[in-house]
Amino acid sequence: MRLQVENLKFSYDENKIIEDISLHVAKGEFVGIIGPNGSGKSTILKNLYRALKPDSGDVILDAEDLYKMNVKKAATIMGVVGQENFIPFDFKVEEIVAMGRSPHKKLFDGDTKADKDIVVKALKQTGIEDMAKRNFLHLSGGEKQRVLIARVLAQQTDFLLLDEPTNHLDIHYQLQMFDLVKGLGVTVLSAIHDLNIAALYCDRVYVLKEGRLFKAGTPEEILTPEVIYEVYGIKADVIIHQVTKKVSITYLPESLNLKRGRK
Repeated sequence: MRLQVENLKFSYDENKIIEDISLHVAKGEFVGIIGPNGSGKSTILKNLYRALKPDSGDVILDAEDLYKMNVKKAATIMGVVGQENFIPFDFKVEEIVAMGRSPHKKLFDGDTKADKDIVVKALKQTGIEDMAKRNFLHLSGGEKQRVLIARVLAQQTDFLLLDEPTNHLDIHYQLQMFDLVKGLGVTVLSAIHDLNIAALYCDRVYVLKEGRLFKAGTPEEILTPEVIYEVYGIKADVIIHQVTKKVSITYLPESLNLKRGRK
């Protein structure tokens, strides 16, 4: 599964939100999109999973125009976990997760044993098997997000679009979820808020600044003190961690800089 995006543009009324976005994700890659709040990360993904319609641009998924693909076919090859997942009616957790199987069925098909096994596996993978009979609307924000991740796992697609999927989760579940997704071996494009998480899991990252691509490369190439300061306006100490062998970032508060300056 390979994604190619060329010259994607989107605006609200006359306000340009993203402009001339071109990126690619090779088969099996885990690629991150990073940048400050309001830089356009979520807007790009919403254009890719068609919650928004771009002003112009091309999106090719495995040599096929994504915008000409019917919704059901797209759902069999691309799974999405968005930031905003409004579900208007209450369902049990296992029913929400089972909805991930619907793109693979005809209109009146029931759940097969294989479907049920896939749902059980997804519940176990996300650590929510004990919530299976609970009502979704009664869950906490973090619990709901784990249910929605389980639903996309049950969908069993080869390509995942993730819009800051662990935003509502504590650090234990953040690491668990990214470990799980990384271990699936599928192609992933994810907006990520936490730069240390991006450094741990991404093969490559795209940096957004004010709706445009600013830089692209490996975490080691991109997550430098200079780039972090230019994009986020904060100073940082960046090392290669002796255990993970990945980039590790420590942010330096302004108060610390002021104290040092007085000495």
